[in-house]
Amino acid sequence: MSGHSKWSTIKRKKEKTDNQRAKVFTKIGREIAVAVREGGPDPAGNSKLKDVIAKAKANNVPNDNIERIIKKAAGDNDADNYEEIIYEGYGPCGIAVVVEALTDNRNRTAGDVRHYFDKYGGNMGQSGSVMFMFNRQGVILIEKEGVNEDKLMEDALEAGAMDFLTDGELFDIRTETSDLGPIRDALEAKGYTLISSQAEYVPTTYTRIDNPDDIKAMGKMLEMFEDNDDVQAVWHNWENEDDYEG
Repeated sequence: MSGHSKWSTIKRKKEKTDNQRAKVFTKIGREIAVAVREGGPDPAGNSKLKDVIAKAKANNVPNDNIERIIKKAAGDNDADNYEEIIYEGYGPCGIAVVVEALTDNRNRTAGDVRHYFDKYGGNMGQSGSVMFMFNRQGVILIEKEGVNEDKLMEDALEAGAMDFLTDGELFDIRTETSDLGPIRDALEAKGYTLISSQAEYVPTTYTRIDNPDDIKAMGKMLEMFEDNDDVQAVWHNWENEDDYEG
């Protein structure tokens, strides 16, 4: 992973989302609603919904909220019709950025995303401009504390994982995206507690930023993306993101 560590970044983001829980709930609620409309309200027969419910629980969304969103989406034919859009671009120093959005107004979201790139010294590119630097993979993260590495590796590979990595204070299990749900379920059934489990755009190479002004600009750009209700996730190949203190 080129020395890239997710742990302090995850902890910092969790501290932020604790203070912005309503925004996090709104974004995940939108994902649940889209999954219900695409595949129905029963997670047993809708793998995408099952994955989003797991993500919601990992982000401490109460079960009552989840059930209410599912029920509303299943019975609301007049609800906003969200579409999934991927934006690509470069941040300061050529950092590759992939932005996943769910929007009911493509023009608004595209304008916002372009503005964030421009404001902080980057530029939004065409489809395919940075995607070649990423692989789509399932990523399961488990905290190392109290976990036997050899046993977890054995259980993960037996369940069908394609790679097992250590990353600072985390175990990082990689899967094919289609295998993410079954492998997550198998590990949870064996008693492991997952920090997160989701499909990610994983960089094939990472890029450092050394100039403090560029570090600040890149950090601010990511914050702007994450604060936008239409943006569901942001992926990038910034190796030393931990140098940004916010």
